[in-house]
Amino acid sequence: MSEQTLLISLLQEGFERKTWHGPNLRQSLKGLTARQAAWRPARDRHSIWELAIHSAYWKYAVRRQLDGGKRGSFVEKGSNFFKRPLPGKATDAQWRADLKLLVREHRLLEQSIARALKKRLREKDIRMISGVCFHDIYHAGQIRLLRRLMER
Repeated sequence: MSEQTLLISLLQEGFERKTWHGPNLRQSLKGLTARQAAWRPARDRHSIWELAIHSAYWKYAVRRQLDGGKRGSFVEKGSNFFKRPLPGKATDAQWRADLKLLVREHRLLEQSIARALKKRLREKDIRMISGVCFHDIYHAGQIRLLRRLMER
């Protein structure tokens, strides 16, 4: 398997392709309501909703690095973790909009990686791409755990 094929496979498995290891990020978010996504296991702990936006942000960050994009161009102000739900915004419509943001950032990242693969990848690029793949899987596991805790 070539390096390029491996990177694309990791990206797809971490986000949306059926895998051997259990739910990927998109599967782990499937079927959640805004109320469930906003639930916190304890004060000052992240919600599933925040993990979804966090994942979208890091897809953007890797894409920006690969494309040489401008810092601060993510659709929201700030970086890393974003408070969710915003006051008065804990609606299923807002949750669906933020899920669309995650999918959009993933699609843009796929396009960026496809462009990057046409030239010689630097070691730094390979680490970033594989890192964002593992990042999706890590947070998919967290989300599955939060869903189980929510059932208690």
